[in-house]
Amino acid sequence: MEPFSIRTYFQQDHTELDDLLVQFQTLKRSDYAAAKSRFVAFKFGLQRHIVWEEDLLFPAWEKATGQTESGPTAVMRREHRQIADALEALHRKVQAADPESDAEERALLALLSSHNRKEERVLYPALDGTLGDEERAGIFRAMNELPEERYKVCCADH
Repeated sequence: MEPFSIRTYFQQDHTELDDLLVQFQTLKRSDYAAAKSRFVAFKFGLQRHIVWEEDLLFPAWEKATGQTESGPTAVMRREHRQIADALEALHRKVQAADPESDAEERALLALLSSHNRKEERVLYPALDGTLGDEERAGIFRAMNELPEERYKVCCADH
């Protein structure tokens, strides 16, 4: 692995988040308490991932390229709002302990699939190619210093 690879790290985070959602889906009709714990970890993890991107990755890309309002990060931010809305719709079902959340899951997964593919094929490799080792290392340091209250938010209070 190259040092401080944005692509490798963020793809792995996508995979871990996907796994948590699958665990929720697998458990929701047999052990709702366990399913809910997986969903909570998924929700907070996805929110953290979005904060990392919007607070750290996107500004680094915009500074390096000068692309702001018309670049890929503008599209990604809009998609993040759609993902947050879909996540909140699923969250409402989880709060109600309603296992009939297949439609909400499909909506969220459709958004995430398209969004993640763009990030993994375009944005992350471009960041790795554009940013130097020290810049990438700085991003990873900042990720570790992010206060939990920035992403451990519940019930549309973000």
